[in-house]
Amino acid sequence: MSHHPLLAPVMALVLWSLVMWAWLYATRIPATVRLKVSLSPKQTKQQFDAQLPAEVRWKADNYNHLMEQPTIFYATAFTLVLLGSVSVLDTTRAWLYVALRIVHSLVQATTNIVLVRFAIFNAATVVLVVLAIRAAVRVASSA
Repeated sequence: MSHHPLLAPVMALVLWSLVMWAWLYATRIPATVRLKVSLSPKQTKQQFDAQLPAEVRWKADNYNHLMEQPTIFYATAFTLVLLGSVSVLDTTRAWLYVALRIVHSLVQATTNIVLVRFAIFNAATVVLVVLAIRAAVRVASSA
């Protein structure tokens, strides 16, 4: 059984999310130890975060972002695969979405220039909107 080409960008984003997970702990654990951060279960997330430098928090923030909007990407990609009529353009758009999300991650995790990050996020969102509309039209036309 051969795999569908749209599954490759899906798995690329899954693997990238795991890279960000590793990066967040590779920076958070040493900072927590070095700064003797309180790990009290009674403190809020905001109290915990306030004890860490922003550069450390950026990786965790990005990992959390990768658990949010990309869920729409996964649902859209799987819908297109299940419908069985994915164009080369759809696959190209999926790769573009993944590339933009990776660039977004790198910006947020390193320099965190908000306006740059915002522009990249918006570009990725436009690509996702186009994919989602195409999937919705295909679902509606197959009903």
